[in-house]
Amino acid sequence: MRVLSIGGGDIIIEGREEMLAPEIYQENTFEDIRKLCKANNMDLSEYVEQCEGEKIWDYLQVIWDAMKRSINEGLSSTGILEGGLSVQRKAQSLYNQQPSDESLETRENRMVCAYAFAVSEQNAAGGVIVTAPTCGSSGVVPAVLRYVKEKKHVTDKQVLRALAVGGLIGNLVKQNASISGAKCGCQGEVGTACSMAAATLAYLSGMSIDQIEYAAEVALEHHLGLTCDPICGLVQIPCIERNAVAAMRAINALNLAKFLSDTSKISFDLIVQTMYETGLNMSSDYRETAEGGLAKLYKI
Repeated sequence: MRVLSIGGGDIIIEGREEMLAPEIYQENTFEDIRKLCKANNMDLSEYVEQCEGEKIWDYLQVIWDAMKRSINEGLSSTGILEGGLSVQRKAQSLYNQQPSDESLETRENRMVCAYAFAVSEQNAAGGVIVTAPTCGSSGVVPAVLRYVKEKKHVTDKQVLRALAVGGLIGNLVKQNASISGAKCGCQGEVGTACSMAAATLAYLSGMSIDQIEYAAEVALEHHLGLTCDPICGLVQIPCIERNAVAAMRAINALNLAKFLSDTSKISFDLIVQTMYETGLNMSSDYRETAEGGLAKLYKI
């Protein structure tokens, strides 16, 4: 088969009629979903189950298993990534370093980054990863979920519920804007991944729908304008490191949501619209063409 990636995680298989995904969700904005959930005393994962059916949990178990494998495989691998940039795998090194004076905060940063590096390096090496929401942003969600599972000892069932919430956030961005770096820059990829990760963390922390929205909004808002400028067109520099930074930013968004959600002025729906318009107004040099930014200025 010849399979074409058309951006945002979508593919076309040559010789086959393009399959359009069925409309599963009647609500197209977070505000509509919030109103429905509050009127029916549902949380966001219950809303997903109502729309998708009970089989969603079997599907998300497959997703979670794949995420865990990609982390483990990335942590167990060393060497130079192919492509000509001579990028050294760093996940294992990050994971194994244990300074005697390391604070709890520094350890959290190191472990989360190690998991994000592991998945992103697997993607760069052609390994199996989960597009969450895209290949280039695949390290963010697995990294925070692996870390919070270890830290808080949450169950796989709880993780699947959180993944449903994160997926809902990603779907809203894809529905109302774009998750394609070629269309909106990296704000659409890593920005959305960070937003999804923040929402999953907020759900696992037992936060309200309003707090989950705030976490997701903050995570996306502070990626606005982020360019997609991969050196040599490879998903290595700055993409791998960027996944690690976004994973930590998701944790920052969670912490803000614990205390400040009642002061929010910007809705999630508004920030999605803003991200989309920002992406459309961005020069094509900064949208996955490898013709601007680091891709232009870095010399091999």
